[in-house]
Amino acid sequence: MEKSFVLIVSLFVTAIGFTQRFTAKKNIPLDSIRLSDPYILADEASQTYYMTGTGGRLWKSKDLKYWEGAFKVTDTDPDSWMGPRPMIWAAELHQYKGNYYDFATFTNRAVKIDTVDGNVIERRASHVLVSNTPEGPYKPMEDEIYLPADRPTLDGTFWVDKDGKPYMIYCGEWLEKGNGTMEKIELKPDLSGSIGAGELLFKASDSPWSREKDKNGNDKNSKVTDGPFLFKTETGKLGMIWTSWIYDEYVQGVAYSKSGTLDGPWIQEEEPITPRNFGHGMLFTSFEGKTLMAVHSHEVVNGNYHRVPHLFEVDLSGDKLKVVAPYKP
Repeated sequence: MEKSFVLIVSLFVTAIGFTQRFTAKKNIPLDSIRLSDPYILADEASQTYYMTGTGGRLWKSKDLKYWEGAFKVTDTDPDSWMGPRPMIWAAELHQYKGNYYDFATFTNRAVKIDTVDGNVIERRASHVLVSNTPEGPYKPMEDEIYLPADRPTLDGTFWVDKDGKPYMIYCGEWLEKGNGTMEKIELKPDLSGSIGAGELLFKASDSPWSREKDKNGNDKNSKVTDGPFLFKTETGKLGMIWTSWIYDEYVQGVAYSKSGTLDGPWIQEEEPITPRNFGHGMLFTSFEGKTLMAVHSHEVVNGNYHRVPHLFEVDLSGDKLKVVAPYKP
């Protein structure tokens, strides 16, 4: 299990490089786009949907069905810790107080921060870029780093908690300690940096539904935390969708905060909420008022990851998120 997972991660890196070589085209059907970790911003001002994800490129659409892209929208500093050509994973676009923010994971493959159980850990961390338009360019702000330089972190997302303060919620990678984490860190009011240290929300092993085999073939909880996204139901309940594995299948589950704040405690649902091999989801409201979930499908084709964005209609009217059906624009 360990060796095969590392192999798949390296294949994922190859797929990322492919994504970054896309050139802009028009009238691309959603199901023709190869994209991991899709994130869709429904921008009311322009009545345009903007989609990004792993690779950091941008697609735009008026109807969710046909897209134009992919555009390069990030402008990072080649002299920073990211290096001249960082890999970009799981980019997200958030509008906040008049600006647009790009939350993404950047990896500098030239810098190795540790080796754990034979796995070389590269310099990888969640970071935030800013622009005054949804189409960028997105550029670094005040702080060079948001999270510790000696830890691999990924999949940062955004939430303003009940205390009115902005936070980044992110994953501590399983490669570091063998049990991935979900954590939060407070951000400065303008999101230009972080305040204090990260705090643990829950661990991968807390999930009752995620499973894997140990080196002796015995069942155990999965070690992977991936793709957090925060939401509230119409009754005010705070939830988080996030993704892990059931053996070799990529699946998304959900947890709910008992306190209604990021501090939890976080109660994991017993069963996943998506079909097998769909995950890394986020929620948005369409211009027609539908609550939709964007995820990617996951399969391995000829030794490479094949990931395509998909939409599901969801129901948030009760205390818990319900996936209604696949949504076809």
